[in-house]
Amino acid sequence: MSNFYKDNSDILFHMKNMDLSWVVDLKEDGFADKGKYSYAPEDYDDAIDNYGRVLEIVGEIAGEFVAPRSSAVDEESAQYKDGEVIYAKGTAEAIDRINKADLAGFTVPRKYDGINMPITIYSAAIEMISRADASFMNLFGLQGIADTITKFASEDQKRRYLPRFSSGEVMGSMALTEPDAGSDLQAVMLKATEGKDGKWHLNGVKRFITNGCAKISLVMARSEEGTKGGRGISLFIYERDENMKIRRIEHKLGIKGSPTCELQFNNAEAELLGKRKMGLIKYTMYLMNGARIAISAQAVGIAEAAYREADSYSRQRVQFKKAIRDFSAVYEMLTDMKVNIEAGRTLLYETSRIVDIKEGLEDKIDDHPESAGDLKGEFKRYSKYASLFTPIVKGYTCEMANKVCYDAIQIHAGVGFTCEFNVERHYRDVRITNIYEGTTQLQVVAAIGGVIGGVVFERLGEYEKNYDFQPVSDLFAIIREFRTQLESAVSHVKDKGDSNYQEFHAKRLVDMATDTILSYLLCIDAIKSERKKKVAQLFISKAKHRIESDLDYVLSNDDCYIELHKDIIDSEEIV
Repeated sequence: MSNFYKDNSDILFHMKNMDLSWVVDLKEDGFADKGKYSYAPEDYDDAIDNYGRVLEIVGEIAGEFVAPRSSAVDEESAQYKDGEVIYAKGTAEAIDRINKADLAGFTVPRKYDGINMPITIYSAAIEMISRADASFMNLFGLQGIADTITKFASEDQKRRYLPRFSSGEVMGSMALTEPDAGSDLQAVMLKATEGKDGKWHLNGVKRFITNGCAKISLVMARSEEGTKGGRGISLFIYERDENMKIRRIEHKLGIKGSPTCELQFNNAEAELLGKRKMGLIKYTMYLMNGARIAISAQAVGIAEAAYREADSYSRQRVQFKKAIRDFSAVYEMLTDMKVNIEAGRTLLYETSRIVDIKEGLEDKIDDHPESAGDLKGEFKRYSKYASLFTPIVKGYTCEMANKVCYDAIQIHAGVGFTCEFNVERHYRDVRITNIYEGTTQLQVVAAIGGVIGGVVFERLGEYEKNYDFQPVSDLFAIIREFRTQLESAVSHVKDKGDSNYQEFHAKRLVDMATDTILSYLLCIDAIKSERKKKVAQLFISKAKHRIESDLDYVLSNDDCYIELHKDIIDSEEIV
């Protein structure tokens, strides 16, 4: 039997070695559910055991049920007929299997019939589902809709909607993008109008909506007449009725089992979620940040699938009387793929853990105001970490996964370009990951403030304080120099005081920060494992050259390069 949890030694390594004590304590609120629900854990060890059992179930579904149907799902695709979306047969079967396993309310609190899993465990589950079928993850991973309702809705709304998510009766979608509002969500123009009876109605078009055929949608709309910016936008819970038409679904390069819809709202009745005018600046940002972690997990899962295909093929393919895996040109590619996937996974789990702590602290402050004073400082600190790590993990994992899938096809050579091997599908599926939920370029914009503002150095300082790097002192000396080089680059840009120069070098600064963070995390892993020490050595050996190159460019002070870029793209050769 194929189990995508039990066959992945790296996920098992992290589950064994991650310190989830704070996460568990916050998520379980001191084990307040003990005795109320038969499946609620009694203590920390029980919670960790529960997490492992849930992931084992997800791994079995992914390996035994979802993966064998993935090629047929890709070929059949989601279909559009007579104004309705029809899932591919394998997709519909996978949805049913997830529902029967009681996994539809993965992160929903138990009081609303969910299983109350933390984001860290959800990330591991999403990775395994994505390894099986990236397009199915876009349905399984939309449980963030329920999270947003849990976080911001009224108690009445929670009781009416969340149990329906948990049972699998309904699925969700996030209806944000419009034809003229993609990355710039402040440009949203779909109108929300409040009637004299207090009911809201939606009018306008949404485009590129993943699973837009879902029963429940969170719709971002302009609720304040005459406004243009983000302050005029609210978020609404919409339950599908005859007043929303699916105009079409997109014909896409990849993730074909996931329907991407264009929606027309015609005076469709909806409910306000939370407060007016907070739709973009608070609620949608929460929703999107959760989605960015989910896409990061999706990227790691696709990369894992592509690597395994490439490694298997390289063992079987014989050229010049030996397996191509034995040629240095190939085994270096494979090694880089594996090292970078493991780097992405450790960053994914670290980011998920940070977000779990941040969310748990916020919930505890809300639920136990008497202890708020002691927690606010920690909440503020972890909010900063989450704001930095979330765009960094999406930027790194998605670019990494695209490179892994590219190299997987290269290792397959000619047959990799055909539809007979799975790497062709992985290559198509992965391409969207560094585009949706904010392109890599937008992740740089989101992360640069935390790099320039010193949040990254605060977190690195905590790693140095909390871990004994003596067992890997040789590697620690190198990564401590990485930190010094990053500090030099940041100080130089800040001292220069030129916003154009900072913007031009923002990606280099974020790349340096990413390589430095990853090197610290891999060294922390290396403390616990001799094999991980080898992984860290290889990653750091190549990160060293990247960081030195980026630092050299940042310190060059060649302002003319900025203008040269503009000159090249704004002018043509005169012949």
